[in-house]
Amino acid sequence: MKALSAFAFAVLVGVASAETPKGAFHFAETKGEYVDVMHGERKVLRFVNKPRDGATKESHYLSFKPFHQLFDPKTGETLLSSGAHPNVKEYLFPHHRGLFFGFNKISYGEKKTADIWHGTNNVYSSFEKMIATKADNKQASHTAAISWHGSDGETFAEEEREVTVRSIGDGTEIDWSTVLRTKLPKVRLDGDPQHAGFHFRATQEVSKTTAKQTYYLRPDGKGKEGETRNWEPKNKDAKTIGLPWNAMSFVTGGKRYTSLRINHPSNPKETRGSERDYGRFGDYFEFDLTPATPLKLKYRVWVQEGEMTVEQCEAKAAAFVKAD
Repeated sequence: MKALSAFAFAVLVGVASAETPKGAFHFAETKGEYVDVMHGERKVLRFVNKPRDGATKESHYLSFKPFHQLFDPKTGETLLSSGAHPNVKEYLFPHHRGLFFGFNKISYGEKKTADIWHGTNNVYSSFEKMIATKADNKQASHTAAISWHGSDGETFAEEEREVTVRSIGDGTEIDWSTVLRTKLPKVRLDGDPQHAGFHFRATQEVSKTTAKQTYYLRPDGKGKEGETRNWEPKNKDAKTIGLPWNAMSFVTGGKRYTSLRINHPSNPKETRGSERDYGRFGDYFEFDLTPATPLKLKYRVWVQEGEMTVEQCEAKAAAFVKAD
């Protein structure tokens, strides 16, 4: 698949013009880098779709997977999630990027393996083209074709990822869904809670200065600052398995924000959760991908300034399931 020309892409995404209503959603492209979802003049979400550059080890690392970043829901001025940073000591675990998806233990074919999470051994996923986009006064959505490549450069899976964004009150609601397919007899998707599945990673400022102010809000209540729960093979804590939702409260830019992540009940089971005080959380599962059994996922992410209660999170989770 080939990427669209600049002109064709501009026509497809409906880049803002003089006729764009002040309060309407629209798209703004920085060619070869990313596409911003805008609400009027406010940045809401960024799709980082920079083409993979395999010229050097560093250029590969900065471009080996597409991902999404979130902005402050009120002003659109502060990035709340981490980006593609160099793999140096200044940045903690820069393979975690914004809203992202992958697996670190993939196997297929004749003893072939791939780590889409870290991009090791020249493994990568790549944005190919926009399949569809839509923007109006209420929401914006885009569907992207993404290919998954092994260390030999060959495609072993193809993804169709759809992201829909809405501004509701002082928060941002993101519906993230994907369908992953393969033409191979079987692709085994596996990993561990820290390096597989669908995750959110907060800005690097959290890891540098405010990690001990991070806390998690779960169905069983509010945790302590700096306290985390993680599924472990030897200690299969039931409180880390099959969570319908989880929320992280973190501090960046001098303000506290909450990111709520809702797991749709139709997603594969068993899900195994991971939390880190430096601002990353999510869950993973094991799955055998075949031509007859594509992987289908649905999540909703809600981001707002300030804290939330268990009751508020429960209500949003119920609304997500009811809306389907």
